[in-house]
Amino acid sequence: MRDDASIVHVDLDAFFASVEQRDKPSLRGRPVIVGGTGLRGVVSTASYEARAFGARSAMSTAEARAICPAGTAFLSPRFEAYRASSLAVMAVLRELSPLVEQVSIDEAYVDLRGADLDVSSTAHVREVLDTLRRDVADATGGLSVSAGAASSKMLAKIGSDLNKPAGITVVEPGSELEFLAPMSVRAISGVGPATAARLRTFGVETVEQLRAMTHVDLVSIFGERHGHSLHELARARDDRELTLTREAKSVSHEETFERDVHDRAMLRREIERIAQAVSARCEKAGVFGRTVHLKVRLPDFSSLTRSSTSPTPSRDADVIARTAQRLLDGLDLAQGVRLIGVGISGFVTHAQSRLFELEAPVDTPAFPEAVGESSTAAAGNGDAAASNADADEAPSTLRQELTTRFSPGTTPSWRPGMDVRHDEFGAGWVWGSGRGRVTVRFEGPLTPKGPVRTFAVDDPALAPAEPPAWDDAAAASP
Repeated sequence: MRDDASIVHVDLDAFFASVEQRDKPSLRGRPVIVGGTGLRGVVSTASYEARAFGARSAMSTAEARAICPAGTAFLSPRFEAYRASSLAVMAVLRELSPLVEQVSIDEAYVDLRGADLDVSSTAHVREVLDTLRRDVADATGGLSVSAGAASSKMLAKIGSDLNKPAGITVVEPGSELEFLAPMSVRAISGVGPATAARLRTFGVETVEQLRAMTHVDLVSIFGERHGHSLHELARARDDRELTLTREAKSVSHEETFERDVHDRAMLRREIERIAQAVSARCEKAGVFGRTVHLKVRLPDFSSLTRSSTSPTPSRDADVIARTAQRLLDGLDLAQGVRLIGVGISGFVTHAQSRLFELEAPVDTPAFPEAVGESSTAAAGNGDAAASNADADEAPSTLRQELTTRFSPGTTPSWRPGMDVRHDEFGAGWVWGSGRGRVTVRFEGPLTPKGPVRTFAVDDPALAPAEPPAWDDAAAASP
């Protein structure tokens, strides 16, 4: 733990929803839900207006529809738009300090000791964070961040969560124990629902109460590693430095089907398509892998996973597909398949002459919505794996964003929220679709609220488009 508040955690506020509100003037100040829009969708991000009604991440879209008012926007994710905004934010952070650890698309740690700044007092640090918050807003068309600064990564992250949205918290060096004492044990890194429930059986609910437990007791209850970590973190002892590079441990891709798939031939074709995506990402990353993984999620949300490892690495799509298909052949899929995923791990940076040997495996009703209504809506991308709240840190990954599509062989529709351009009316976004029609609102981040017009789904003048520019300079560039 340091003697100054030089570690900063920066977290974009309701990131996906905020990008949507920036790019869609008619949604500003209104509840917005980003995630799966179909019957099986799950909420990825809820705007603060939607959170006021109880909506939250990881909630089913059906439940969010039930509790949010009419006029709530239910939108499919636009990953290209989020990625562009994330890059702009990270560029601002690296201008502040070259020592940046990006944790995810919407959060990062910054080491102020890498900058030519005075961090000797919390007042100076607060001024730095105030300036940073303004710089991020300027660089992203108005997106807001919350930031925490402290003597350790854990405390900085806790600080960034305290005063959202657009909040700043600086933990005074020397006050760490007092700062943590009244907080729930859930504030401690690595304490998720399971650990918190176990601690509750011992009458421990706050960090101060956790601090009263002995090292021997914690290790006997939770094991050496987790018990020791709890003992140290309850005392604000966190010596972790920033990790400036993250080595990818896996590449994977998953697909969620609109309807349960029972046809094995169809699943095998889907595996071939997914394997192409995985292979392409491995090639881009310059890696070869030894282990192919198959994941299948059943209609009851239970998951089956299998893997096969070879001594000879590969990134060949055919090899990946054949291995995954053989793993599929060993599964009982009588219930049907809701989701299928293929991944590869065990990376090296060179290939060998032999390819993988195919050895034995190791082991609702829809709610109406005023925005984004679609009678042919695809299933949501809400089957993204829930985070393990008790894990110390999720493994880094080059995993492609989970996409959602119709069952193989069906016709896709315009996704609510997607960017489009019309030959006559210009740029806009899909307000909703169904019954052979698609409704578009023509507006963007630099326009006032725009008009709504409806077209045939096969109108040749209407086409998907790139995300809109959020500043005049970018909008003017070809």
